[in-house]
Amino acid sequence: MKDVIVTDWTESLRTAIADRRDDLIALTQDLIRIPTLNPPGEFYRDICDYLDARLSKKGFSTQMIRAVGAPGDCEKYPRWNIVARREGNRPGECVHFNSHIDVVDVGKGWTTDPFGGELIDGKIYGRGACDMKGGLAASIIAAEAFIATVPDWQGAIEISGTADEESGGFGGVAYLAEKGHFARVDHVIIPEPLNKDRICLGHRGVWWAEIETHGEIAHGSMPFLGDCAVRHMGAVLHEMEESLFPALAQKRTDMPVVPEGAKQSTLNINSLHGGQAEIPADSTGLPSPVVPDSARMVIDRRFLIEEGIDEVQAEITGVLDRVAAGRERFSYDIREMHRVLPTMTDREAPVVRTVSDAIRQTLGQDPQYVVSPGTYDQKHIDRIGKLKNCIAYGPGILDLAHKPDEYVGVDDMLQSAEVMALSLKALLAP
Repeated sequence: MKDVIVTDWTESLRTAIADRRDDLIALTQDLIRIPTLNPPGEFYRDICDYLDARLSKKGFSTQMIRAVGAPGDCEKYPRWNIVARREGNRPGECVHFNSHIDVVDVGKGWTTDPFGGELIDGKIYGRGACDMKGGLAASIIAAEAFIATVPDWQGAIEISGTADEESGGFGGVAYLAEKGHFARVDHVIIPEPLNKDRICLGHRGVWWAEIETHGEIAHGSMPFLGDCAVRHMGAVLHEMEESLFPALAQKRTDMPVVPEGAKQSTLNINSLHGGQAEIPADSTGLPSPVVPDSARMVIDRRFLIEEGIDEVQAEITGVLDRVAAGRERFSYDIREMHRVLPTMTDREAPVVRTVSDAIRQTLGQDPQYVVSPGTYDQKHIDRIGKLKNCIAYGPGILDLAHKPDEYVGVDDMLQSAEVMALSLKALLAP
């Protein structure tokens, strides 16, 4: 570990953040209590209005940006985003903190109110506490403490709250990137919950596709007169088990992906459906006897930086072609739904070096450099925004994301806020 040099600035910023402990708790609780569920995309404008009121009082100029025409955007559920900017005393670089405002479904198994924001034993509970309203709150406290403590700084600080990260980010960061917003940004920190001593350099790739097998409808009492698409899909699943899953398990990456199991290529069967639609829960009827003429499967393939997208697709079509070669009347369609290429920021990038030094000053240890098993909005900043100088760093335990009784630790938020504030000092007031 490198020697840690503590300066008066470090102590001043540390004190300024510690003095804001109660404010940080209240801010995090307020954000959790706005139930920004996605899908469908509820209360986006409400949380943007809340952030607008907060940041405008601190001297930020704000923009409300609706992602008109983005997936999911409609009059009932408009995709609202907020970008707040505070200018320094003279020209310089821009540091942008980006947090997504949406949260996933609550699910079952909670012992606390999912939108209560309860403070229990130094932890704030609620859906989105960890992923990632705690990170958003920490970045706001960091920026406010820095502005209040450092009188003469250059450049600009931006804080954004963006929509739909949980469903791909197309109504949020992707939309902002397409509109050229990141052309005026130099450094991006995304406060995703990767643990306070880790810097996340990027993520694996993802390819989603829908496979459909075809059959012929017939009476269920005479299935020999039809052709069962579900049986055809069963053959596809069998071939995947026999050849594809073992092959993927042999592929390993040099990317520092966490957890350990994600260092190999993976495939998840996201959904599977064949035959008639399910009977509504309030119906007392029975299904009709028919042979299904269609079966559909959605796959979620996560791939490594060493793999090419053509290779990934060829593995799936190879499975289907092998089934077709040995099975009569087998036919299929495959439709790409979504693709994201892997990305990884260089460890020597300015934002990486700066946050690394801030972690050493705050925690007294070297950071761990990791890569996320799943994608997040860095993909859009990199590919669309053409900005490589981007990382994820924020409070929270990654394994708690999307789980019941999700929480974020107050002390973790305070220490992460200190890291962010010291990073601002190094980049904007050297």
